[in-house]
This record gives sequence, C-alpha cells and structure tokens, in this order.
Amino acid sequence: MRSVVTGGAGFLGSHLTERLLAEGHAVVVVDNCSTGRLENIKHLLTNDNFTFFKADTAEPLLLDGPVDAVCHLASPASPTDFPRIPVAILKAGSLGTMNALELARQKGARFLCASSSEVYGDPQVHPQPEDYWGNVNPVGERSCYDEAKRFGESLVMAYRHSYDLDTRIARIFNTYGPRMRTDDGRVLPTFLTEALRGEDVTVNGDGSQTRSFCYVSDLVEGLWQLLRSEGVTEPVNIGNPEEVTIEQFAREVIEVTGSRSRIVLRQLPPDDPKVRCPDIARAKKLLGWRPRISRREGLVLTVPWFRQELIRRGLLS
Repeated sequence: MRSVVTGGAGFLGSHLTERLLAEGHAVVVVDNCSTGRLENIKHLLTNDNFTFFKADTAEPLLLDGPVDAVCHLASPASPTDFPRIPVAILKAGSLGTMNALELARQKGARFLCASSSEVYGDPQVHPQPEDYWGNVNPVGERSCYDEAKRFGESLVMAYRHSYDLDTRIARIFNTYGPRMRTDDGRVLPTFLTEALRGEDVTVNGDGSQTRSFCYVSDLVEGLWQLLRSEGVTEPVNIGNPEEVTIEQFAREVIEVTGSRSRIVLRQLPPDDPKVRCPDIARAKKLLGWRPRISRREGLVLTVPWFRQELIRRGLLS
C-alpha cells in the first residue's frame, strides 16, 4: 500500500503517518509547513518507506506512481489562525480538498477526509450525532474554519456521487497529545503552557462550557479503522464522549502538572461553542471503535512533551 497524507507534518498528520508506516504502508507526506513542523517528522526521514513533499494543497497535486489511499488532513486548525490567515484556511478546505480528491480520483485511491466537530458549530443538539446539521455562524470569526470543513464534506460527497470515488469522512472532536503547538490557542495547550510556567490559567467565560478530549493514539486508531472499513459512506464522529466542564479541566491540568497556578476568568470569544460532546454510536457499530485512554492518563502522557517543548523554546527553565 502507498498512502498520501496531506498535512502530514502537523500534529494529527504526523501521528497518522507513523501508524500507516507501522502497518506496512509507504507514505508520502504533503505539507507546506505553514502550521505543520518538520520537527514532527524528522525521525521518519531515514525510513525508506517515507517521502516528504513540500507543497501547498491549494495547488494541484502531481505525484508519480500508484497511490492506494489519500488522507486529507491539511488545514490550519487553531483559533489563533482564524483571524490571522482566514483565506488560507478557506483555501485548504476548498481548493485543498478538491485537489486531494482529484489526486485520489486520478489514482483510483480511497479517500479519507479529516473533517471536524466544528461543522456542528454552537450545537443545539447534545451530544452531537452525525445526522445533526449544526448551528454555524457563516460570517463569524470562526466561519473560515467551520464553513471550510462543511464545504469540504460536501465536496467529498459530490465526488462520491459523481465519480463513484471510495470516500470516508471523519468528524474529529477535540484531540490532544504530544506535538501540539504550545501556542496554538486551543484550550489544552493554553492550560498546560500556563500551568507549567506557573502563570494564571485563563478560562474563557464562566468555565461552565464543556468539551470532550480524545488522546491522539485513540483518535488515530479511529482514523485507521475508518480508512480500512468497507461500506462506510456517511460521516463518522471520532472523539471521546467523556464530557468535562472547562473549569474542571483547568483544575485537572493544574493537579497533573503540580502547578500552583490560579484560575482566572476572561471574556468568552464570539461563537465559542457552549457544549461539545460526540455521539459515537455509529463508530462503535460500524468500526468497533471506542476510546481506551482516560483523560487523566492522556494528560500524564502529554505533560512531559509539553515541558520539554517549552524548555526547547526557552519558555521554561
């Protein structure tokens, strides 16, 4: 098997690349490194089954040789990116998805789209099943990402119906683990960075909003099972349904890091979802998948990497 992973130098993409290599695939990573990092894949450069191709998925993807699977994970995904590079995010979700689909069509490859729980927006149905259409502000600050993912899903289904392309859609919920950007603005990197540095842990709003966090190895297992599945044509939620309030999560981070940080509240960003929790009944039924690693266990596995990364960047002594 020869697989292409767009965004393979990013957090999730690099972990999926490792899994594909472990399963015996040859892997071509395509990444423009706008938010992905070569450090995430440098340990793979000496692997004979690994190839890195620096390119932007917003441009046509021209690869020689056969391709059996295309896994499209290329997109900036951090809240700090939304106001900074909204056009690039929209291009990744539209042109990037179309170019990845075209590659799969030309090669006769199976296509896996990494969509997001953000397609549900600030949900009015809880937990969120795949047949919920969502509640997204199409002109808000987050819309560049939310609507790009929604449009990407529509493209995937259009290619499936128009060209009989073999496609899969994973709706990925909050995921964490080593190789996350420490400054990416999402809740876990923010909390861990602040707690490890002994700073105030900043909680948006009153802390009553909820999230559900999935450790990266569980998420990658779900993607792998979806990729190799047969007859799964509809979107599948991949995430951990163990829900926690943001305030409680902040307390857990402070405890696990052994920090003396205080929790302070700040204004809730516009369109920030009040609840977020996946209904994973479809994943259980069709893939035989469910997360195995508890939130605390995942935090224990993640903290050492964040500590070393902050030291490397000169942000922690």
